[in-house]
Amino acid sequence: MSEAARPPLPPFTEESARAKVQAAEDAWNSRDPHRVAQAYTPDSRWRNRDTFVTGRAEIEAFLTAKWERELDYALRKDLWSYSGDRIAVRFVYEWRDDAGRWWRSHGNELWEFDPQGLMSRREASINDLAITEAERTVHGPRRPGETYAWAGPRPS
Repeated sequence: MSEAARPPLPPFTEESARAKVQAAEDAWNSRDPHRVAQAYTPDSRWRNRDTFVTGRAEIEAFLTAKWERELDYALRKDLWSYSGDRIAVRFVYEWRDDAGRWWRSHGNELWEFDPQGLMSRREASINDLAITEAERTVHGPRRPGETYAWAGPRPS
């Protein structure tokens, strides 16, 4: 049985790549592992930091554990580049741990899609920065017209 198409489909234009990035942001901000996993091929391959995941079941398990650990998770993704069936994204998300400490995680992702618009490969490099609650800049889902200033830590 073939998978249902997940538009936009490759080859990507700037407009369709931006739509794909926004759809991914919206899905991840739902914090619903099953919903997110459906955007990937059944045999999708991931590298997330130092973890390697293959297939939807592993993706779902990985995301379930992630969102049990990363509380109040809120994400922003922005298109960096695109070509054919590939998209590069930069992202930032903020979350708190179970001790109440806040974190900002910055990273880059490289995505590759099958002809049906499902992601077949995801490579994510991520760095974490401890922040105070007052330093938070990402709150809940993106609102229309909102942009994120991609600044680093504030000078001391």
